[in-house]
Amino acid sequence: MASDDPKPSQSESESESEPPSSSWKDRIVFPTLVAGIVGAGAGLVSKHRKVVGLPTSSATYAANFAIVTACYCGARDYVGITRKTGPDDLLNSAIAGFGSGAILGRLYGGPVAAVRYSILFTIAGTTVDYATIKLRPVLKSYKESMLGSNDGSKKNDGWLKLPDWSPIKVLDEEALAAKQAREKQLYAQRGLGNFTKEES
Repeated sequence: MASDDPKPSQSESESESEPPSSSWKDRIVFPTLVAGIVGAGAGLVSKHRKVVGLPTSSATYAANFAIVTACYCGARDYVGITRKTGPDDLLNSAIAGFGSGAILGRLYGGPVAAVRYSILFTIAGTTVDYATIKLRPVLKSYKESMLGSNDGSKKNDGWLKLPDWSPIKVLDEEALAAKQAREKQLYAQRGLGNFTKEES
């Protein structure tokens, strides 16, 4: 009776091995979009903007930054899957930086550029990934302090937590009901005042 043995399907075993918070969109698409925006900003302040024009310069820089980042992030993800390590392994970053730098450098300027770009991509990619790993807990705690925790407690109710000195206050249900009652009373007084002026 082979049908009595419960076997996990292929998709169930894959979903158990990969944490749900680390999707390929977070590892490839988001960094590529950020790099495109940074590239467009770099094109705005580039010395070439006067020669080729501002829109062309911004678009060229944005496209180049996005292509380089997509190649690097894709290679890093591929290396991580091949080596069966997590996305935070810095050796994946070094290998991906070396490989993507070598390929893009070879396409750009030959064997000498391939060596130069592979070293540059290895150092830059690993440095950015190391900084990201170190800053992630700090950014997560900052996000939780501003937006509230995700543990289900109603500590901040998921609202944006404003500083104590801010004149903007988020009202709870009781304060909101009291405010609406005051507004109705003021509206009724204004309405009565308008009728007495019109009658006289």
